[in-house]
Amino acid sequence: MISFPRLRWRIASARVISKPVAELLRFCAVGSVDDGKSTLIGRLLNDTKQLFDDQVEAIAEASRRRGYEGVELAFVTDGLRAEREQGITIDVAYRYAATPNRKYVIADCPGHEQYTRNMATGASTAELAVVVIDAARGLREQTKRHLCIAALMGVRRFVVCVNKMDLVDWSEEIFDSVVEQMKELTDKLGIEDLIAIPVSALTGEGVVEPVKSANWYRGQNFVEVLESVQVVGSDLGTGGARLPVQWVFRNPDGTRGYAGLLSGGPLRAGNSVVVQPSGKVTQIVSVYNFDGPLQVAWPGMSVSVSIDDELDIGRGDMFVSSGDSQEPGAGVPEPRSELGVMVCWFSDKPLVAGNRYSIKHTTRRAPCIVTSVQGVLDVNTMEVSDADEIRANGIGRVNLTVSVPLAVDSYRDNRATGSFVIVDPVTNATLGAGMVEGADANASLTGSS
Repeated sequence: MISFPRLRWRIASARVISKPVAELLRFCAVGSVDDGKSTLIGRLLNDTKQLFDDQVEAIAEASRRRGYEGVELAFVTDGLRAEREQGITIDVAYRYAATPNRKYVIADCPGHEQYTRNMATGASTAELAVVVIDAARGLREQTKRHLCIAALMGVRRFVVCVNKMDLVDWSEEIFDSVVEQMKELTDKLGIEDLIAIPVSALTGEGVVEPVKSANWYRGQNFVEVLESVQVVGSDLGTGGARLPVQWVFRNPDGTRGYAGLLSGGPLRAGNSVVVQPSGKVTQIVSVYNFDGPLQVAWPGMSVSVSIDDELDIGRGDMFVSSGDSQEPGAGVPEPRSELGVMVCWFSDKPLVAGNRYSIKHTTRRAPCIVTSVQGVLDVNTMEVSDADEIRANGIGRVNLTVSVPLAVDSYRDNRATGSFVIVDPVTNATLGAGMVEGADANASLTGSS
């Protein structure tokens, strides 16, 4: 069985404890095709008055042309002609919303298995996943696959919207059955926090409006959960500062500056850092951005730094906090050329041992070879079984050998330095997304990550 941290399960009928919430929340809507993800997001945006009048009119006109009665709210996010013709989401649709308490970046992910790669893209930057399940159909295989991918990509907060409850007469037994199906899966995935809500995206009950048709439900509606859910910023990471060098430039005074996107921890002038993969130790002289010098740079900021040594540093190198940086959680990842990873495979050509690819990790790209395929994850049983290949839309564990040592963290600790993409070296097509599991490239299939 694949190993994840243990689960903390709860139902939304318990009110969320009131704490200060982050100003910006990024979340993705995932689940199987036709379970109502796009309609749910359309309902949310429409009922919270996030749409302009001309947008509503255009959606209403498109609905009439397609033969729908009333306004088809799924068209709010399904903007491609092929999406509206087929009634499915194909590409990730990003929408933006704001309430008095919070701003939102919403990714409506496609549910069809053929577009799993697009779903992975939407989940890669999300701090919260909204899992939409058709109450009548229950938990389906593609929804399980989406949950696995989101969990592997470090999403730590999940909200389950049991949709189309109006079609099952708001049955408490059916709702509980779907919740139990979810619990069986999330127990194995180790999702940190999960909230379940009965909704009808078509009528609006449970989304922005309260649930009036189910007197057995006393919890929050969907928008109330979004307003109060606690998100720690899982994409920023822990374990000390990580600054991959994206650009090297010369300052007016002749010194060199090194620019990149900071993750993992704060960085300030005077911090001791290690330049990986060379292992050279130096000290930060200044940290600054477009507005000028900074007393401290926080994860998520694009910054430039200068150092007090003349070192050979280029794009792809990384500044990491040293053990004596005086920053909490500071640690130094050892560069490794042998990696044990989980891979979500997107290409129609299977991944097999001996294949050669390019790996793109932070700002570095390097050749790599698949040394072995350890197994493939069965999304129904959550067990990894022996396999010689990983096929399209499959998830599996492999060992890679990279031509250049990479300073990697576990994906659970830092999304930026624990993730990578596998690229075709000839066509530059993205073939798969990978997550580093831990320091041991030869970890057993059932071992902890």
